[in-house]
Amino acid sequence: MPQTNSIIKAPPAAVEATLRKLGANIRTARLRRKLRLEDLAKKVGVSRYVLSDIEKGKPSTAIATYMGALWALGLLEDMKDVASPDNDTEGKILEKARAPKTAGKRKKELDNDF
Repeated sequence: MPQTNSIIKAPPAAVEATLRKLGANIRTARLRRKLRLEDLAKKVGVSRYVLSDIEKGKPSTAIATYMGALWALGLLEDMKDVASPDNDTEGKILEKARAPKTAGKRKKELDNDF
């Protein structure tokens, strides 16, 4: 019997809220385009039940399926900056704190003999 990932069973509140918001945004985009659930599901290549799970923000739905829905709606471009190293302020601070303060010592003298 396959094990269910613990983040799927009980995701942190922030993860759950973000998935619900993403699902709601996908639903809004679909409705603005006057697409039926079945129409968008066909374009993504999933069943209408899976697309319904996306719109509910269900954590067990594969990320590729969420990305497929965004692609089908023409909204995938914004995902390219998600988790960008350029926007990782905390990571940059930690990297800078670990960086050496001075250059390392030379192990042996350089000669000018060519």
